[in-house]
Amino acid sequence: MPTPKTILLTIDVEDWFQVENLRPWFPPSTWPHQPLRVEHNTRRLLDLFDQFAPKTIQATFFILGWLAQRVPDLVREIHDRGHEVASHGFNHVMCNELTPKDLDADLVRSKRVLEDLIGAPVSGYRAPNFSISDHALQAVQAAGYTYDSSYNNFRLHSRYGHISTNGRSTRRLGFQLPGGLSELPISNLAIGRKILPWGGGGYFRFTPPAVFRHGVRQILKKTDAYLFYMHPWEIDPGQPRVPQSRGLARFRHYLNLDKTAKRLYELISSSNTCEFVACRQYLAEGQL
Repeated sequence: MPTPKTILLTIDVEDWFQVENLRPWFPPSTWPHQPLRVEHNTRRLLDLFDQFAPKTIQATFFILGWLAQRVPDLVREIHDRGHEVASHGFNHVMCNELTPKDLDADLVRSKRVLEDLIGAPVSGYRAPNFSISDHALQAVQAAGYTYDSSYNNFRLHSRYGHISTNGRSTRRLGFQLPGGLSELPISNLAIGRKILPWGGGGYFRFTPPAVFRHGVRQILKKTDAYLFYMHPWEIDPGQPRVPQSRGLARFRHYLNLDKTAKRLYELISSSNTCEFVACRQYLAEGQL
C-alpha cells in the first residue's frame, strides 16, 4: 500500500495592521493603538481544523513574539489543542533590514517568549516575508532552532530571500543544510523551467479554487509533501479598511477575504487521502 502524501498547513500569526503592504500607514510605533483581531480569526482556524474530526489536522503556527506577549492565552490554546507553536520573529521586521546583532536578538527573544508561554521547546522559525539568506540561516541555527521554513523559490517577488540549496533534487519536501539545520520550503508549482507561486497567501485567494487544488495535486505527484501558508487576517472580511492604500497593494490585501475560509475547508476536504501533520512531526518521521 503506498505511503500517504502529507500536507503541512502553516499559519503566520500576525494581525491585519502588521503586514508589509500596509507598513507605510502602520509603522510599529502605531501597533499598540490598533484593535487586535488575531485572537478571533485564529480561533476560527482552530475550529475549522476541528471540524474534520475524527481525522486529525495538525498545523504549525508561526507566531510573532510581539503578539504572543499580548495574547498569551491564544498561544497556549494553540499548543493545548495539539498544534505546533513556532516563531515568526518578534517585530515582523525583514531579516535583511536588521543588523546581525539585532537579528540575533530578535531570534532569541521570540523563541524565549513562546517557550516560556507553552513550557516546551520551539523548534521552527519563519522569516517575515520569507526574507531569508544564508547568513540569516546561520543566525537561526545559532539561536537554537532546528528547522527553518522561510525559503520561497518564486523569483518575481522582491522581498523573498535566497539561500544556497546546492542544486538539490529529491522527492522529499525538506532538505538539510550545511551544519544540520533543516529547511522546509514553501511549495510552488514547476512547469518546465517556470516557477508559479502555489504555496498560499494572496496566490491562494487569487487563483480559482479548482485550479489551485489541481496544482496541489500536481505538486504531490512529484514530491511526498505540500507546504501551504496563510494568515489569520485572510479570513477576516470585517477588518478595518485603509483608504490610503491604492493599486496592487490594496488589491493583494483585500482580495476574496470573504471566501478564504471556505476555500481552505474545501482544500482540506479534497485531500482526504493525505495526512496533515505539523512541520516538526514531518521532520521527525523521515530522514532528509
